[in-house]
Amino acid sequence: MNETIKNLIERRSVRRFKPEQIKDEELEMILEAGKYAASGKNMQPTHMVVIRDKEILKKLSDMNKEFLGKPEMPDAFFGAPTVILVLADRKSSNYLYDGSLVMGNLMNAAHSLGIGSCWINRAKEEFNTEYGKSLLKEWGLDGDYEGIGHCILGYVDGDYPKAAPRKADFVTYIG
Repeated sequence: MNETIKNLIERRSVRRFKPEQIKDEELEMILEAGKYAASGKNMQPTHMVVIRDKEILKKLSDMNKEFLGKPEMPDAFFGAPTVILVLADRKSSNYLYDGSLVMGNLMNAAHSLGIGSCWINRAKEEFNTEYGKSLLKEWGLDGDYEGIGHCILGYVDGDYPKAAPRKADFVTYIG
């Protein structure tokens, strides 16, 4: 089977990570894949923020748990040592789709390198808060950005998740 197709089929969301940081070379390859995600009219309205600072990760995790309605949850990022926050400029008519494509590229690239990943939602809510907006300002990000998602990354702790069966009526053929 083609290696790209194999990676796309085998990638799963990982929610258990070792505490060690992924290698910078691996992170750079994953980010490069994110940069080359398709975007409507090649507007490239997305921006990626790599977060490894434990204090900021804890604060964002706590906010995320509140928005999820599960404040008792240990960590919304499941112990992942690296989080890539994907933002997109709302001025672009395709910002949500373009940001989603970046997230997909990040997760697929990570899997191809043997790194676990998962898309964690609620970035939109986090970065609509005053705290979230203050972080964007602190990071020098001016503009009307919406949080698309958090791509959590790390080395898998334990067994790699198995695929759930695909539904039987996934595809309809016309003609």
